[in-house]
Amino acid sequence: MTVTIVLQDAPYGNEKVWNALRLSQALLSVGTGVRIFLYGDSVTAAKKGQNPPKGYYNIGDMLKGLIEKGAEVRSCLTCTSARGLTQDDFIEGVAVGKTLDLARWVSEGGQVMVF
Repeated sequence: MTVTIVLQDAPYGNEKVWNALRLSQALLSVGTGVRIFLYGDSVTAAKKGQNPPKGYYNIGDMLKGLIEKGAEVRSCLTCTSARGLTQDDFIEGVAVGKTLDLARWVSEGGQVMVF
């Protein structure tokens, strides 16, 4: 089974992205596949070089750990471009993709969660 998680909010400012990534960690730990699609301001969650205040969670590091455990992460091309980002701005393992990629994931079945 695979769960597709769609993120829409900025990585910092509220805890939606953080909680979605915590859930992703838990899903991977019980053997469930995870795919994460970044829309809107959530594309900045994949930006390399994040430096949050000491003692604060680092969303980039969390995403990197999920990718190392097998999660697939895509960033919306339109949303990425609109924020002046490119593939080179992202941590290793994040691919700039299209809504068509998300449509394929959804059509393949499994659960879809939106944060």
